[in-house]
Amino acid sequence: MSDASTIEGGCRCGAVRYRAEGGPLWVSHCHCEECRRSSGAPVSTFVGVPDTGFAFVAGTPGAYESSPDVVRKFCGACGTPLIYVAAVYPGEVHIMAGTLDQPQTLAPERHVFDRERLPWLEMGDDLPRHDTLPRGVPRAPRG
Repeated sequence: MSDASTIEGGCRCGAVRYRAEGGPLWVSHCHCEECRRSSGAPVSTFVGVPDTGFAFVAGTPGAYESSPDVVRKFCGACGTPLIYVAAVYPGEVHIMAGTLDQPQTLAPERHVFDRERLPWLEMGDDLPRHDTLPRGVPRAPRG
């Protein structure tokens, strides 16, 4: 990352790269079943960014509609899931945090869709937990 308002990343094999300008809107752990099935992991961590500053800068990702009005993009060569875009969240692109070049710089602020969390998954943090992806929830201060 060149500064706090620029986020860069890409897939495992390097065929697809992205850049997001404008800084993160939020960072959340998502426990919904759709994300579990799409990622193959018990929880997915996303970074929300403004869609106006997001672009793929290398390669062309594959895409599929995982549910009505929801598009997920991934690397067609290595299969890495990259982003999630949903009509219900206009103006946002949700980046899979594990694909960031420097994921350690953006700590999660909350858990979303916690009602769908797998009962055997215990995450030892004191982050707020929400049954949905709330709007208007104050962001944690960034250090």
